[in-house]
Amino acid sequence: MKLLKALTIVIGIIILLGLIGGLYIHYALPDVGDAPDIRVNGDSTSIERGKYLATHVAVCIDCHSLRDWSQFSGPVPAGREGSGGELFGREAGFPGTIYSTNLTPYQLSSWTDGEIYRAITSGIGKDGRALFPVMGYHRFGQMDKVDVYNIIAYLRTLPSIKNDVPKPELDFPVSLLNKLAPSPPEHQTRPPMNDTVRYGAYLVNAAGCVDCHSRQDKGRVISGTEFGGGMEFCQPGGIIRAPNITMHREAGIGAWTQELFVNRFKAYTDTAYHPKPLAKGELNSPMPWTMYAGMSREDLRAIYTYLKTVKTKASSVQIRSYE
Repeated sequence: MKLLKALTIVIGIIILLGLIGGLYIHYALPDVGDAPDIRVNGDSTSIERGKYLATHVAVCIDCHSLRDWSQFSGPVPAGREGSGGELFGREAGFPGTIYSTNLTPYQLSSWTDGEIYRAITSGIGKDGRALFPVMGYHRFGQMDKVDVYNIIAYLRTLPSIKNDVPKPELDFPVSLLNKLAPSPPEHQTRPPMNDTVRYGAYLVNAAGCVDCHSRQDKGRVISGTEFGGGMEFCQPGGIIRAPNITMHREAGIGAWTQELFVNRFKAYTDTAYHPKPLAKGELNSPMPWTMYAGMSREDLRAIYTYLKTVKTKASSVQIRSYE
């Protein structure tokens, strides 16, 4: 009886501590401080740099637009750039229904530059809620602060597009644990272009290559699988997986020359290229080829140079599995 009484007390204490912890997380988090009081420089150079980053490197416009999945690689229809509404739902393996935010002035005109900055780099919305980390704010918080400011400058120039996006609905306990995800930014200075490896690493972080080209569990990259491929994208016709992009000669891209790598992207900037409609049931590439294709050849070469320094993985990935 004494043992049973002691066990009951221990269980009660554990439940109480769990309740207190849950209440603390629910009411006190996220907490990364107030949005900073900043005003972003909107000159033409800043806007042009921001457009390049948002459209071709960090590809903010990719996720924050409704892509046309009836065509190869899901291009963004002209005139809908940044209007939000792309669904990341349960059918694709996400813990709830998450819609990308409208980034045009229709939504952001009431946001200060500091509030946009905090959302991009720390994962906190204007209303104080934690953003689900399908938004790569942990990566963006490691970018050069000036580059983040440039992205904000560009977003301010987008045409206003009316599109009211539903609020996200996360499944429990993710709805609670998600409040733990935001963190303050840890900016770095953008390396000089002639420091090719470090500059390539900077671009790879901004572009989020590791997020897709690794195996994931509950939205986080599984340690040891980085760049080895395997992330699954569930589609109506089956599953498509991200390939291995390490320099393993058989399993990865080790047999590719630098120019082959660059041309694989730049092919989508050829004036003769037009997105191909998909056949019924055909699996689609989630890779926004036409957006990344807009990167300069110098930047793509730097990415290739950095990937040559990444530890090779022998993981062979079955890219497509049809139902």
